[in-house]
Amino acid sequence: MGKLTSGRRFAAALAASALLAAGCTAQVAAEDLPGLYRNKETGGEITLDSDGTFTATHLSTGENADPDDFHGNWDFVDNGTLSDDFVYLDIDGRGIGEVSGVQLYARGGGKIAFSTPDGSWSLVLTKSTET
Repeated sequence: MGKLTSGRRFAAALAASALLAAGCTAQVAAEDLPGLYRNKETGGEITLDSDGTFTATHLSTGENADPDDFHGNWDFVDNGTLSDDFVYLDIDGRGIGEVSGVQLYARGGGKIAFSTPDGSWSLVLTKSTET
């Protein structure tokens, strides 16, 4: 009986993990991305315009980076799997040795986020409903 109970618990835990993982990725269409996104805690904002340009204010693209204002062009990169799709931000005016492009991940539910190298989310922004 112990093995059967352990097997059921393992199967239940595996199923719960799959549901949680599925909830973290949602189908996102490029045409749904334009808009203003904000992080209330940091005050950071990014606007993805429908013409493929973006502006960011008081936004930090990494854990140890200071908030900055920047702008440039954005492009949705559809790699065919939800977890690998991202928005590439090509930052204008960056020189040698500076970060000139970053990846921003659409997480579904009106949320976008920067990812750190360890796979955690460094900053999550939520789409504003204000017009």
